Amino acid sequence: MISVKKRINQKKVEFGDFQTPIELAAKIVNHLKEMKITPASIIEPTCGTGSFIIASLKSFSDAKILGFDVNSKYINSLSEQLTQDNTSKRVELHQADFFKTDWQEKIRELTEPVLILGNPPWVTSSGISVLGGTNIPEKCNIYSYQGLDTKTGKSNFDISEWMIIELLKALNGHLGTLAMLCKVTVARKILMYAKKEKLMVFSSKIHLIDAKEYFDASVDACLFICNLRPESHNYYSQVYEKFDSTNPIQEIGYIDERMVANISLYKKWKHLLGEGTYVWRSGIKHDCARVMELKRKENRFLNGFGTNVTIEDDYIYPMLKSSDLANDRTKNIERWMIVTQKSIGEDTSTIQQKAPLTWEYLEKNAHLFENRASSIYWNRPQYSIFGVGSYTFSPWKVAISGFYKDLKFRLIGPFEKKPVVFDDTCYFIPAKSLEEASMLHSILNHPIAHEFYHSFIYWDAKRPITKQILQQLDLKKLCPEIGYPRLLDFK
Repeated sequence: MISVKKRINQKKVEFGDFQTPIELAAKIVNHLKEMKITPASIIEPTCGTGSFIIASLKSFSDAKILGFDVNSKYINSLSEQLTQDNTSKRVELHQADFFKTDWQEKIRELTEPVLILGNPPWVTSSGISVLGGTNIPEKCNIYSYQGLDTKTGKSNFDISEWMIIELLKALNGHLGTLAMLCKVTVARKILMYAKKEKLMVFSSKIHLIDAKEYFDASVDACLFICNLRPESHNYYSQVYEKFDSTNPIQEIGYIDERMVANISLYKKWKHLLGEGTYVWRSGIKHDCARVMELKRKENRFLNGFGTNVTIEDDYIYPMLKSSDLANDRTKNIERWMIVTQKSIGEDTSTIQQKAPLTWEYLEKNAHLFENRASSIYWNRPQYSIFGVGSYTFSPWKVAISGFYKDLKFRLIGPFEKKPVVFDDTCYFIPAKSLEEASMLHSILNHPIAHEFYHSFIYWDAKRPITKQILQQLDLKKLCPEIGYPRLLDFK
């Protein structure tokens, strides 16, 4: 049975119920006032305990204010408070489900300029689904992800992202401002969506805030302010390090039909863009670490359950994880991976004849492979993996972690006469020789290469470095820029 406390916490997660402290709401409203924003109408679509409404009443003395929330207790409590304070005449409160409210109609009825203000739920669609929650919009793929992206989680989205997009669409074509607390990644995605749909954005900016201080939440959060005016199309956004900072630390936005993290660096090095002659690869995806990844202790292998594993040498390779690459633990390798295929889709039944002990070990753990959640393994050979090909077995590689917030390219060679493999949080370029790998390693660690990549990398992202970002630098174009013409000899 689920405890009362756990049920309460679960409900808090389902509704993303992180109430805004009144002091933060007051700072935000005062900041908007300093920006010369003078709304005739204010909407708080998820008003909760009413911090933004109370702050708005004090700062915007002439505005009509509408507050909405799905929780009737919040609405009743706030209504009682406003009545006692004798400030309820300018405020209308409504119990309403955000996802069943016609926001376009609500905005059409209001006098402009309109200010939409608030703090929508900080929870993902999958997070709610796991909890069995129902407070979610109808499932949709708002960024039109296709193929593997929909199967490996990219189509999962923050509920606040969906909500803010709906509000922005409703405000589109009107004179107004949207000011929302959200994750930084959500703010960027909304800017991308606005560009994709050609919404009428006049200006926008992102103020980073300390979510730990205000919400006791370990997340990169911000105040996202977006001004809309008819027939405006500006998709740049200045980023400020602190809420009260006056000078931006960078400018992000759409330029040349691409989203960039630092517009000034992008303009400086965009001539280096291109696919180039080298292809970045990702490490191996297997989703069965406790079986597939073994630790070697005193000439014996232990799996993730702490069980001794006796298998042949044929299918096992030394491996490195993201943390190993980031912290340069690349010399004395203790972790090994069972690699069941040399190419995607290869028949795995041959393992039974070539390495019967390995096959027996896999068969003992067959149920764990069958329980892998991702649909990419459906209708594939038994014990299939992904991110494998001839490049996997190249003896020399230059590799980097996708998770860690630093550009550290590592030169990786064979270990105990075997090629080193990586998990799927790593990316690498295969090389045919030590000489080629050394040249690639030197070039990729050059300051110009780093500046180029910094123009695309968002360090607050869950996986800051991706294959798509790495592939954008054309090493062929970079070589003459930094005096390395000999790299072309390898291709």
